[in-house]
Amino acid sequence: MANMRELAVDMLLEITEKDRYSHLVIREVLQKHDYLDGRDKAFLKRLTEGTLERKLQIDFVINQFSKVPVHKMKPFIRTLLRMSVYQLLFMDSVPDSAVCNEAVKLCKKRNFHSLQGFINGVLRTIARSKDAVCYPDRDKDTAEFLSVFYSMPKWLVEKFIEEYGEEKTEKMLKAFLEAVPVTVRVCDETKAKELVGVWETEGISAEQHPYLSYAYRLRGLEGISHLAGYEEGLFTVQDVSSMLVCEAADIRKGDRIIDVCAAPGGKAVHAAQKLAGSGMVSARDLTEYKASLIRDNIDRMQLSNCEVLVWDACKIREEDKETADIVIADLPCSGLGIMGKKKDIRYHASKDGLNELIALQREILKTVWQYVKPGGVLLYSTCTVNPGENRDNVEWFTANYPFETENLGAYLPGLEELCEQDGTLQLIPGEHETDGFFIARLRRKS
Repeated sequence: MANMRELAVDMLLEITEKDRYSHLVIREVLQKHDYLDGRDKAFLKRLTEGTLERKLQIDFVINQFSKVPVHKMKPFIRTLLRMSVYQLLFMDSVPDSAVCNEAVKLCKKRNFHSLQGFINGVLRTIARSKDAVCYPDRDKDTAEFLSVFYSMPKWLVEKFIEEYGEEKTEKMLKAFLEAVPVTVRVCDETKAKELVGVWETEGISAEQHPYLSYAYRLRGLEGISHLAGYEEGLFTVQDVSSMLVCEAADIRKGDRIIDVCAAPGGKAVHAAQKLAGSGMVSARDLTEYKASLIRDNIDRMQLSNCEVLVWDACKIREEDKETADIVIADLPCSGLGIMGKKKDIRYHASKDGLNELIALQREILKTVWQYVKPGGVLLYSTCTVNPGENRDNVEWFTANYPFETENLGAYLPGLEELCEQDGTLQLIPGEHETDGFFIARLRRKS
C-alpha cells in the first residue's frame, strides 16, 4: 500500500529540486496510482500543492525554530520538514502528533537515522509555538509582510502593489491561496439541468457561474474523465475567462476563424461549436504534442469544422493572409493570473522572463495580424495580470498596425461594468470570479 506522505515527499523533490512543473508531476503520479481511493488522492494532491504554494511562508517559519537554515539542509530533510510544517499549520484534520511521528518514520526509512532527533525537535517546537510565529512588521515593510504571509516572491508583490495598489494586491494574493473549483462549459444548455442532476447524485456540487449561464463550478470531484457526460462530449473543462474570449468574438455562422496558439483547444472547440456546423476553425500550435491535445478535444466533441495544424505562430502562412474573419491570439504569457491553479509559476517567474515574453508576444502579433480580413477582428488575450503583457501590448499594437480597440462591453451583455475605460477587460482574482485574464477586441481598419 502506498504511503501518501512518502509519495508527496518524492513529488515535491521532483518539483523543487529537479525543477519539474508541478502539474505534470502530480498528473503522472495520480495516473500511476489510479487505484487509490478518492480520499487518498485528494490528500496527496492537497499536501503536494499546499506545501508548494506555501513554501516561502513555511521556510520563514522553519527558520525561526531551526538552528540550521532551510537552504543549508539536505534536500530530503528540507522537503520532509516543509511538507510536515504545512500539515501542522494548514491541515487541522491531521493531529500534530501524527505529523511528527510520520515524519520521523520517513526520516528513518530513508536512512537519515542521525537526523531523527533534529526532525522531531523542530516539528514538536513548531507544533507548540505555531500560534506565536513572528511575521515581518507590516507597517515597516508591507511588501515583505505580504510576501511571507501569502508566500509570493517579494519582487512580484512590489510589482502588483505598483500596478494595482495594496488593497487589490492583497485580495489577489489571498485569492491565489483559496481552493479553486473546476469550471466546465456545458455544450448544450438544454441538457444542463439533466447533467447537473446526474452529477449531484454522484455527490458533486454544481453551481451555475454568475457570468455565463452555461458555465458551472464543480466541487467534490475525484477525476474529470470519470464524470457523466465527459466521454460523450457534453461538457468541457474551461475557465469562464477563456469562455469570454469566444463571447467577445461575436462569432457568426460561416466565419473562418484562426486560433494561432490553440492548445489544448478550449477556445477552438468553443468557437467551432458556436459556428453550429458551418464555417471553419483552423487551430494551430508549435509542436505535434500540443496539436495532439487539440485533436483529442476535437475528437471527443465530434467536430467536423475544426482543423489542426502544427505551425509556428511567428512564421507567416502565406495562403492565410486576409482570409480570417476572426483571429484568436491567446498568446504565451507569464501565467501570473493562474497562480491559484499552477502553484509553482510564482517561483519560475523573473523580470527578464517577463520582458522576453513581451517581446515574443509582439513577434507573434507582427505576423498574425496579416491573417485578418480588412474589417475583421483580432482577439488578443493572456492569462496574466501583468500590464506589460496586456494593456501595454495593445497600445503598442494599435500604434503600429491598422487596428483599433473596440469596447468589449458591447459584446458581453451584463458584464459591461467589468470592462476598463479603454474597452478592454482585465480580470483580477479576488475581485472577479475567474482566473486572472486579459482580453482586447481589435478591429482591422477597412
